[in-house]
Amino acid sequence: MSSASGGWSRRRFVGVLAGAGSGLIGCSTSSGPSSASAPSKAPGSPGSASPSRTRTPSAPAPTGPRPLYLGTYTSVEGGGTGIGIAAYDAGSGRITGRGTITGVTNPSYLAAHPDGRTLYAVAERDAGAVTAVRLSDRKVLGSRSTGGAGPCHLSVHPGGRWLLSANYGSGSVAVHPIDSSGALGELRDLVTHSSPVPGPGQEGPHAHQFLTSPDGGHVLAVDLGTDTVYSYRLDERTGALTEVSRARTRAGAGPRHLTFHPGGRYAYLANEVDNTATVCAYDRKTGRVSIGAPQSTGTGSGTNYPAQFLVTANGSYAYLANRGDNSLTRYAVEADGARLRLLDTVPVHGDFPRQIALSPDGRLLYAANQRSGTVSVFHVDTTRGDLRPAGEPFASPVAVCALPL
Repeated sequence: MSSASGGWSRRRFVGVLAGAGSGLIGCSTSSGPSSASAPSKAPGSPGSASPSRTRTPSAPAPTGPRPLYLGTYTSVEGGGTGIGIAAYDAGSGRITGRGTITGVTNPSYLAAHPDGRTLYAVAERDAGAVTAVRLSDRKVLGSRSTGGAGPCHLSVHPGGRWLLSANYGSGSVAVHPIDSSGALGELRDLVTHSSPVPGPGQEGPHAHQFLTSPDGGHVLAVDLGTDTVYSYRLDERTGALTEVSRARTRAGAGPRHLTFHPGGRYAYLANEVDNTATVCAYDRKTGRVSIGAPQSTGTGSGTNYPAQFLVTANGSYAYLANRGDNSLTRYAVEADGARLRLLDTVPVHGDFPRQIALSPDGRLLYAANQRSGTVSVFHVDTTRGDLRPAGEPFASPVAVCALPL
């Protein structure tokens, strides 16, 4: 994770952060300009994409307000004061501010419980923590230590009983129990990525994501510092983690974020440091991830740091957020998920899109633009893969996460 204005930033920004006195360390490193071979931004042919799955008729677009929660940094100049509360119109995408949930420090990444009753946030600081918030009355249910520094990602296991979090600063992944009220129990397991050795330019491991595979059989940790994706078995009774496999990218790739194709056999990896994308195969029986050859993000020769992939529910298109190029790369997904075909890049209308998310119906895409302090909204054409801006971006202090429900 990287920030020009605050949060856990690249080495080039550490001096700025130290002056802010935030105590934050830096949620990614960069080796400078991209080494990826990237074509120019030739316009794509939206109607010519070959989707990987059969298209089905679209249901009528929903209308009316839906909840949207916004993550920020509270310990930096110009940051927010907690978790932003907003509403979005499911038809137009328009965002309306509704206030703030205070009492939460540096809630830079958010996730919701499957039952929709509880929101979880990281506290991205030296003494890392995770916090639960009851959504019915927005009451903070308490925080628990993650056992590490700078947690930058969290997710809820599909069964709803375990919270998974990644400590970027200390290169570890943590498991917390979730009780029937949605509150968190004490740390149940913590695994530090002590091997392999850090990649070029890295001082240690940097766990950047911790998620569950679509089949629920394994949990996977993406570590930018060790250029590795780790696969674990989660004991759903005790919360214990057992490593079963690991896969390495090419040295210095800096893997940041993994997103699965809905078919569950393939996933797409955003490599932050070398500005590439990779198709990965996933073996459901063993949990093994096989990482393919790096390919272009379509952002040209300028400095760019890919952040996150999204895939449409029908599996036909993928989008990649680009920090630096300030764009969204569009790919056509082919061969049932096994191949990405670069279409083009679309301006994000903001600066440094840190995180992107689709609305539950897949018709809207939200981009949290950290440096401009805005959230951009796009209409998604799931048949053609087109992205169309839905009005002016919404102002949100140091916007680093947008979670539409």
